[in-house]
Amino acid sequence: MEENTLSEQASKKARRDGRLKLFVLLFVCAAPIIASYVTYYIIKPSGRTNYGAFIDQRSHPMPKLASTTLDGRPESLENYAGKWIMLKVGGGACDEACSKQLFAMRQLRTMQGKNMDRVERVWLITDKEPVDTMLIRMYDDMHMLRVSPEQLAKWLPVEAGTKLEDHIFLIDPRSNLMMRFPKDPDPRKVNKDLAKLLKASAIG
Repeated sequence: MEENTLSEQASKKARRDGRLKLFVLLFVCAAPIIASYVTYYIIKPSGRTNYGAFIDQRSHPMPKLASTTLDGRPESLENYAGKWIMLKVGGGACDEACSKQLFAMRQLRTMQGKNMDRVERVWLITDKEPVDTMLIRMYDDMHMLRVSPEQLAKWLPVEAGTKLEDHIFLIDPRSNLMMRFPKDPDPRKVNKDLAKLLKASAIG
């Protein structure tokens, strides 16, 4: 009888130890994500605020976009999960404002130095207009995907009086839409936000 009691006690202890180890493992895995969001959403150092506008992820969940590459192959934003994504939207006939955005996104990624490989750039093209060959060559490391504007209008929120094309958006490594930068943004302030996020987060 005493042996059975000791065996039961040992079994209960083993289960408790197993649950504790599982909890610790889950906490360790989640800690970098929790830390980055606490740092950016809750801790607001005096005199320092973010430049981009935070987006409520619950109100704007990332949809399953039926997007394709320029040559027609199916490809999704989900293919780049695990990285921070700078996202712009616009037609294939890229005007001066569009060109400025593409250049700014390239420069902002380069400015991250050793962290630049943690950042992807995506241009969602909302029509069938051909993209200039020289533009493709200039930004050959940018992902260019065609997608219907109707899908994006339901997902990406804009400032009053602006259009989707006016903004650069930021998606976190968990595929959550996180931030929107204003029309004609100040690159130095965008860089400050991005650098702070990359420093605060161990993910991506």
